[in-house]
Amino acid sequence: MANGAALGYALGGIECISEVGVTISGTGTGGLTIAIDGMGGDHGPETTIGGADIAALRHPGVRFVIFGDEAAMRPVLDKFPRVAAISEIVHTDVAISMEELPSQALRRGRKTSSMWLAIDAVKSGRAQVALSAGNTGALMAMAKVILKTMPNVERPALAALWPTARGESVVLDLGATIGPSAFQLVQFAVMGEAFARIITGLEQPTVGLLNIGQEEVKGTEQVKEAAQILRNTGLPLKFHGFVEGDDISKGTTDVVVTDGYTGNIALKTAEGTVRMIVEFLRGALKSSLMSRIGYLFAQGAFKALSRKLDPRTSNGALFLGLNGLVVKSHGGTDAEGFAYAIDVAVDVAAADLVHKIMADLGSLDGLKPVSNRDTAPATPDESEAALS
Repeated sequence: MANGAALGYALGGIECISEVGVTISGTGTGGLTIAIDGMGGDHGPETTIGGADIAALRHPGVRFVIFGDEAAMRPVLDKFPRVAAISEIVHTDVAISMEELPSQALRRGRKTSSMWLAIDAVKSGRAQVALSAGNTGALMAMAKVILKTMPNVERPALAALWPTARGESVVLDLGATIGPSAFQLVQFAVMGEAFARIITGLEQPTVGLLNIGQEEVKGTEQVKEAAQILRNTGLPLKFHGFVEGDDISKGTTDVVVTDGYTGNIALKTAEGTVRMIVEFLRGALKSSLMSRIGYLFAQGAFKALSRKLDPRTSNGALFLGLNGLVVKSHGGTDAEGFAYAIDVAVDVAAADLVHKIMADLGSLDGLKPVSNRDTAPATPDESEAALS
């Protein structure tokens, strides 16, 4: 792995032949093609192409298909001849903004936008994995329309590794599905357990449902109902029960399942807390002459801590439940952070992830949801966005 403390990375290399015609052989990156939404994120080509340049050094043999406005990307490519030499540039005038609703993005960018074309490259077999730093809701809606969900999956989930006191835990959903039903939470649990098993090598990762307490009477009806299904239906996973917010950082379970609304808030809260701690440390180390002298003796430890807390090294999360691989980068990251998201894309493309998760989802065959009363759209706009 390029980064052992990342919030989203995965997997070693084995032969993979996916449902969408993608073939990867061997453990290296030779023959691996990544489709990049070159216009995605807050900073566009400066970040995406600059990140590709950094990642190209770490992954010899990888190639890129970069979709976007060639006039905007060409001056940046001229600064990074290494990327230009291993990339195919596909021009499109349409880029999805960070503010667009999924329905707007689908109407305006269907079959023409850099985001759509990057995902479609995975479906056609032109690339093995798509990567975008763009609008999460639009990316999820487009990925679902283009790649479709696996059998027994109603909604995709955004999953990533979260650094904990024990190592890392898989946390999902981090923003793909708002207001999932109880049965959709069960689907997340099965996918997250399969993902964790592939990543960690654990035979049976433990699974917890995020809740406001560990008592059975606490929580929303969806969460309590999901726990009942996980506990009583004989699914082949090790269900720990409810976990609370502080259990995520403790690493109480190997997998933490929640809805996208709560998961995204937890993620942003953790990121903000890390930044606050770094600022507090920086201020404390400058507060006096003795503090500055002390830093000189401990600077190695502080630099190691700074690297571990650097959010860029935690960049990159994967949509689970799709018939293809789509990685989401943080929209506000810089080139170095985007390079870590490329590391994620390389790693997940080297494993038979789609087939392994699909096989585990077979355990849901014949299992009926207790109720459908709590089904809600994956994003506030997706009921309108899910155009066929």
